[in-house]
Amino acid sequence: MLLGASLATGGVASAQAKPKIKVANGVTQPVFSYADAIREYVYVESTIDTDLDGKKDRVRVDIIRPKESDQGLKVPVIIDESPYYDNSGRGNEAERKVYDADGGPAKFPLFYDNYFVPRGYAVLNVDMIGTNKSDGCNDTGGRADVLGGKAVIDWLNGRAKAYGSDGSPVKATWTTGKAAMIGKSYDGTLANGVAATGVKGLETIVPISAISSWYRYQRMNGVTYNNNNYQTWLAQYVDTEEDAKCAATHERMNAEDGDETGNFNPYWKERDYIDGTLADVSRVRASVFAVHTVNDLNVKPDHFSTWWKALAEEGVPRKVWIGQYEHVDPFDFRREEWVSTLHRWFDQWLYSIQNGIMNEPRADVQLGPDNWITQSDWPARNAIGLPLRPQADGGLDLTRGSGTATFTDARVSENALVADPTVANPNRLAYVSQPLPADVRLSGTPTADLRVKLDKPTSNLTALVVDYGEDTRVDWRTRLGITTLTEESCHGESTAADDACYKKTVTNTANRPLEIVARGWIDAQNRSSLSHPTPLEPGKYAQVRWQTLPQEYVFKEGHRLGLIIAGTDASYNADAATGAAVTVDLAASKITIPVVVGGGTFEFGRQTKSKWQGPGKVDLPKPVSKLQ
Repeated sequence: MLLGASLATGGVASAQAKPKIKVANGVTQPVFSYADAIREYVYVESTIDTDLDGKKDRVRVDIIRPKESDQGLKVPVIIDESPYYDNSGRGNEAERKVYDADGGPAKFPLFYDNYFVPRGYAVLNVDMIGTNKSDGCNDTGGRADVLGGKAVIDWLNGRAKAYGSDGSPVKATWTTGKAAMIGKSYDGTLANGVAATGVKGLETIVPISAISSWYRYQRMNGVTYNNNNYQTWLAQYVDTEEDAKCAATHERMNAEDGDETGNFNPYWKERDYIDGTLADVSRVRASVFAVHTVNDLNVKPDHFSTWWKALAEEGVPRKVWIGQYEHVDPFDFRREEWVSTLHRWFDQWLYSIQNGIMNEPRADVQLGPDNWITQSDWPARNAIGLPLRPQADGGLDLTRGSGTATFTDARVSENALVADPTVANPNRLAYVSQPLPADVRLSGTPTADLRVKLDKPTSNLTALVVDYGEDTRVDWRTRLGITTLTEESCHGESTAADDACYKKTVTNTANRPLEIVARGWIDAQNRSSLSHPTPLEPGKYAQVRWQTLPQEYVFKEGHRLGLIIAGTDASYNADAATGAAVTVDLAASKITIPVVVGGGTFEFGRQTKSKWQGPGKVDLPKPVSKLQ
């Protein structure tokens, strides 16, 4: 096993016969030298051969741990498994791994190593199978992705083999076997998948903006987000080697993904970590500290909300932060609180330090640019379903509507769909409430429920919940909601090769006349099943019910709440429009919004005729999200 060069002794902690961690004020203290830490790497043998070379794939694991872990100190492990260590990099500053002259790890991306190694943890940066220095072919959420990380946990607990640079066997004699997995985006997705295998030794995971179902990443209710073969494109993107070695894997993925129909099938079942064939939430042994942002339109927030609900049903110990940004790590929108909270979480679950974190409110929720609250759970337990019904005169209120309204399914941008809500548009229906008499907070997931008939077998359907009213909001559409400054803050200890300092950020805000609060889509023929579509009989009504993406949002007093019903959302749907004429039975249609109001009741009055017309031209920037 190759070790990195050791610097001169003189760290914070001197060698002891029986070195121990130090705990003060309920948390571990930085008493171990980061400069003197052991830096090494191993190759863990997995159970699979994805590149079909006749040998089981080996997973590259770069390790940094206190030198005292070779002197009797047993340490727990924090793992960030990633496919991005040699391509797009990690974090806001896109850090990549850096190696020394002997191929050993010299720089570990992100602050986890700098901060936690001095406090008595090992940090492992793991190359996902099929990426960087690991063997094999990744398969975008499938067996290769999940079983590689599981093998690392097994090795830490003596159930799998690993080898050093010289090919000799290596055992993880220095660890307690207790492990955490953490990461944003794909990294957090791997944590979800590995945890859902039920692997022993994985004590906690911290998935940040993470996928829980790859079908949900690509589609919603039969409506596709990306063009054909996106799964294969992503597999090729994260593997910087030549494509030839994994051509068979890519061909199999393209043959099995069912892109031509958009339906759910066994390919997606393997990649579903809530109720899948490979991983299942009922097997989760680890506690979960989830972080997601409600305006993330890369890994959309229904990944978090469905995972969170399933974890609750299984009684999994859990905590959550919910922000207002796009695809952003909490280190870059609430840094000081994040580092402190994460520290206490790992101390609780990896060192069994009873610091009270599990007795605190379960959810931290952001309601505005500088407004965070805590509550006992998410969604807010006192949220009530408000059934808002479209009216023939364009109003939106609690009374039963009457009559019908018709539009034609066409590809239309969201800016065009929400503009001029009081003006007729052949490709959408718009309904707007009267001015709200008080602030109304949406907490949870709205549900659209429409009775429709078509003149063709199917149509895409879009539901948008809109806040019409001037306000200063988190501008998640511009640079994901943050601006990176030149000033840095430091968290942990540094060396010349790996510093603990990162650029600070500030929240972007913008004053705009409206915001699209929630959005959801369905292919009408998938109304009863994602696997077996049922085309509508032209000219006959059918009930179509679906959920939008979840949200946390405050509609201000005096604003108007809008509902837009349309066909194909050109801003986020890759499908072609069917051109179907869609007739909506207003008497049997509604959208139910979970709301929290001050006194628990809310008078939602009838819309009345007025001169209000809403913004005639809308230019909401489309966010440019990052894969990582």
